[in-house]
Amino acid sequence: MRSKTLSQNIQAFNLYNPSQLFNPKAFAFSHVAEVRHFNRTLHVSGQGGQNIHGQLSADFSTQLQQCFDNIQYILQDRAATLADIAVLKIYIVDHNTKKHQLLIEIMQQLWQGLEFPACTLIPVPCLALSGMQIEIEATAYTL
Repeated sequence: MRSKTLSQNIQAFNLYNPSQLFNPKAFAFSHVAEVRHFNRTLHVSGQGGQNIHGQLSADFSTQLQQCFDNIQYILQDRAATLADIAVLKIYIVDHNTKKHQLLIEIMQQLWQGLEFPACTLIPVPCLALSGMQIEIEATAYTL
């Protein structure tokens, strides 16, 4: 169970992994995000791997890192952090084990010491832009 707190007793949301289900921590997600107390909901549009100039690297790993950088820029602009994200939807073109492992590794780095958000990974044949290999949508809650 985890959530960013502004007071000792109130949390915007809690993340859970029921004991009747497998432990998803090795795969960098939680089974359930329960939202109870919040002042703001941030719905972050799917962020691709484009840099500030709209350019996409041909490298999946670079696009993956840029997606999370873009999400962090948005959150910072709204006085929020990755710890405020309760839910992620991740779309990957030509999903494979290597891409999945890279995703898990970067999430383990970014959420180090925190519970992972509830997450759905969706393999897709293509995304909005030619060459776009990944897109990540986030929902965050803040007090």
